[in-house]
Amino acid sequence: MLTSPKNSRIQHIRKLQRSARARRQAGAFIVEGVRLVEEALAANWQPELVIYTQDLNTRGKANVDKFRSLGIPVLLVDMAVMRSVSDTQTPQGILAVLPLPTWEVSAGLTFALVLDGVRDPGNLGTLLRTASAAGVEAVFLPPGNVDAFSPKVVRAAMGAHFKLPIFTMEWENIRAHLAGLNIFLADSAGGQPHFRARFDAPLAIIIGGEAAGAGKSAQNLATSRVHIPMPGDAESLNAAVAGAVLMFEAVRQRASELNAEEISA
Repeated sequence: MLTSPKNSRIQHIRKLQRSARARRQAGAFIVEGVRLVEEALAANWQPELVIYTQDLNTRGKANVDKFRSLGIPVLLVDMAVMRSVSDTQTPQGILAVLPLPTWEVSAGLTFALVLDGVRDPGNLGTLLRTASAAGVEAVFLPPGNVDAFSPKVVRAAMGAHFKLPIFTMEWENIRAHLAGLNIFLADSAGGQPHFRARFDAPLAIIIGGEAAGAGKSAQNLATSRVHIPMPGDAESLNAAVAGAVLMFEAVRQRASELNAEEISA
């Protein structure tokens, strides 16, 4: 059993938890807890290292046995060591170091999400989780967003990282990948109501951050603006809520279009 928090592998994990730069340099990130570790296993993501504690539950130990059978390094650590690297107040007893994904942007995108200045980890994680549920094919993150692979984002996304292509890139590259799509900017100050916009054609949706909203680069990229009507007196919606409303309006319209095609066939 490993009992020293000064062990080099433990110090490496601690750096990955705390620093986006360390994650980029190492090409790795951290997932904690039985559920996320299971999600990684189900998606055939091979951890570089797994650490666990003796009091890990039966379900978690079954995952440890699976990792061992795959030849993945597994370390038993005491609870003090686990607490020293955990991002949660109550560690679940298992943590995995995973390689950062190397997705390729698919040709012929029909449904993309662009996030601009989303700095709250919970909001970004929720947006990623929602995008995965809505069938979004790619999420683009220009500079100014919180790191998509920070511990709190990964936790809030609930496994979306293993299924959803996420790209961090400059605006000019995003523009090139979205060429030919209708690009809708969520704008609480103007544009047509979201339910009147044509979301049934290939599209991208831009969601701005919580404080300043979308910046100039996002505004210049957009081909249309939409707002979500609010009969109440709130000034705006939370970024994650607004994103969910717009993404699932696209799901609704695309499903209606598909149903209409099936009826006419």
